[in-house]
Amino acid sequence: MPYKVVETSIVTDEEIERILNTWTGTGYVFESIQFVNSVSSKRPTMAFLFFTKKEEE
Repeated sequence: MPYKVVETSIVTDEEIERILNTWTGTGYVFESIQFVNSVSSKRPTMAFLFFTKKEEE
């Protein structure tokens, strides 16, 4: 099963939505998102989005 990991340092709803629409539109299935927070701020500084794709038989 192929995996796709997308890293973004622009952590806004618009950017996350754009990434989700881009990769699900190519056949990947969204699995999860991981946010990276800095110590001095509650707002995430980065996000990693994880996708999977079923292999063609």
